[in-house]
Amino acid sequence: MLLSLLAVPLLMVSRPLPRVLCLHTGGTLGMDAEQSYEPDGVDGHVHLKPGTGGSFSPAGALRPGAMLNNLLSAVPELRAYANLRLEIPFNLDSCRVGPPEWVKLAKILHRNRDHYDAFLIVHGTDTMAYTASALSLLLAGFKKPIVMTGSQLPLSMPRSDARQNLIDSVTCATSFFAPPHTQLQEVAICFGGRLMRGNRAQKVHSSTYRAFDSINYPPLATLGVDVDWNMSYLLKVKGVYRPRFNLDTRVIRVPIIPGCDPRTAYGDLKARNVRGVVLESFGVGNMPDLPRLGWLPWLKKTVKQGIKVYLSSQCASGPLHPELYKSGKAAMDMGVEAGPQMTPEAAVIKLMLCLAYPDIPLGVPIAGEL
Repeated sequence: MLLSLLAVPLLMVSRPLPRVLCLHTGGTLGMDAEQSYEPDGVDGHVHLKPGTGGSFSPAGALRPGAMLNNLLSAVPELRAYANLRLEIPFNLDSCRVGPPEWVKLAKILHRNRDHYDAFLIVHGTDTMAYTASALSLLLAGFKKPIVMTGSQLPLSMPRSDARQNLIDSVTCATSFFAPPHTQLQEVAICFGGRLMRGNRAQKVHSSTYRAFDSINYPPLATLGVDVDWNMSYLLKVKGVYRPRFNLDTRVIRVPIIPGCDPRTAYGDLKARNVRGVVLESFGVGNMPDLPRLGWLPWLKKTVKQGIKVYLSSQCASGPLHPELYKSGKAAMDMGVEAGPQMTPEAAVIKLMLCLAYPDIPLGVPIAGEL
């Protein structure tokens, strides 16, 4: 369903405007505030009505459609940055967005790659980091800006962060068309005044406006009075563009818990049709190493069954060096892969991709994910 905004009168500018395709996928930004929020009686504050979070209409009768039809009226500053076109591939609470939707978005972006200068994706915050990681890996080498954003409050609410997030996102997506002509060539998340690499970002707070952080990688840009670009950390795309549209979703995350015997807790993963495991170890790659504790015997059996295991850490930041510990080295000797640290979101999706395309090495970056 396409909603063309090209007919809306544009502000007079002295440079040609870039073409930007905006994909609205759902989330808080487009929610109907009157339907979903109510006063709480404290200093005029409002809160989400119980049971209404994620209650979106089907795309054919989109309740946020009124807001989307009037997007440029709600945020007139966008007119100075781009010729926008809207497409609504689906309208879902992001908790319901997964591999089928990631692939659908990737195909839309692929089809439109040659027709637009940049892309903006409006998305719910809860799984935005998963979608950003998926798109970056499925469309490795895309070489055009794909900027994702959302909000903590609907656009129609007075204190919403949606307005600024939208302006910041379009500013970054079209940065090549204005001085200093910064060329963004990757999937990024723009939220709370910062632009972050999509497959390095995580949602770290449920309610503040600065809900996302890039803990192990510096922000690509900070947006204040000026846009301060961190040029040395932008992705420099090398090689040819090669889209991929398959993911093997038989992947689980397994945190190592003191006192938990994986032979009891997780059992025979192959019998449960699991093909990949992101094993979340302690610190730089340590785990219980006594045979009676079960982790190394279970891990040995799992690897022998042909299940691919990627070793990560439960620490949010810092390097991964499992070879420093007896247990970590034993795991690597069994065939467990322990590349540089990835976010949990990026790790599970990279593993899904590697299972679908065995020629892709898990520990070699293809989109700046590690």
